[in-house]
Amino acid sequence: MHLRISSKLPISDVQNMFSSTFPFLKIEFFRSGSLHQLLPGDQDIREAEKKITEGSIEITGEMKVSELERALNRLFPLHAQVFRRSGNIWLETTMTDNWTLARQNEHGREISAPGSKKDPARNDYDPDRNND
Repeated sequence: MHLRISSKLPISDVQNMFSSTFPFLKIEFFRSGSLHQLLPGDQDIREAEKKITEGSIEITGEMKVSELERALNRLFPLHAQVFRRSGNIWLETTMTDNWTLARQNEHGREISAPGSKKDPARNDYDPDRNND
């Protein structure tokens, strides 16, 4: 996925492009230096965060979450956090930032699928899930 960041692009467009490639993941953006001030999706990127630069980034399924978040911060700078769907809720991927986007997305699909054999009471973070 080739993501172009421009000052007039609404944040929601960036989020929608990301989610169209990774439907069980979402990306949120925060004000510089604060993971508590979510940037609203209806604003243009420049309107929401003044020091954003324009450019593009290639995002692949093999990219780790931590790599994507660092790259967005380094290139633009945008403070981003990836979330993974778990049933009807969204979980921060901070405990699994070393997973690839494809693995995160697949795990979100597995845990959110209707009739999933996964126990919903089980902790969504399972570092040994591929060892079953």
